[in-house]
Amino acid sequence: MNKIDARLSELGIELPSPPPPRAARILMAKIAGDFLFVSGQLPSWNGELRYIGKVGKEFDLAQTQAAGRLSALNVLAQARAALNGDLDRITEVVGLRGYVNTTPEFFEIAQAVNGASDLMVEVFGTAGAHTRTALGVAMMPYNAVIEIDAQFLLKK
Repeated sequence: MNKIDARLSELGIELPSPPPPRAARILMAKIAGDFLFVSGQLPSWNGELRYIGKVGKEFDLAQTQAAGRLSALNVLAQARAALNGDLDRITEVVGLRGYVNTTPEFFEIAQAVNGASDLMVEVFGTAGAHTRTALGVAMMPYNAVIEIDAQFLLKK
């Protein structure tokens, strides 16, 4: 068992099956040079979309953070698939972007994305610290409450 898989096991974290693309000609992950880019992932578990609605209406901050964590688990599942099962090829998490489906009255957008950010640090330790963008949006694909994408630096 590699180091990251051992860490996931130690944390009691299971990764979902990586979801297929929901649109034509979209790659779920792409390696470019020393970087792995993972397309935006919704909060789904083995193909079942969860957390459908808006934060500030159907969901509160804690629920949205849980949805962000689930989206980040899908990011890791896509990364694992792109790296032929070897998450140890990731040397660091470079960046995350989080898009939050929100009502105009909800202002804790950055905190909503913390579920995803916290997961990366749990799994990768200090190498999980990353740059981040958190945006509140009026609409999301499939009305999901959050979407997370990521960029990783790979071993040479």
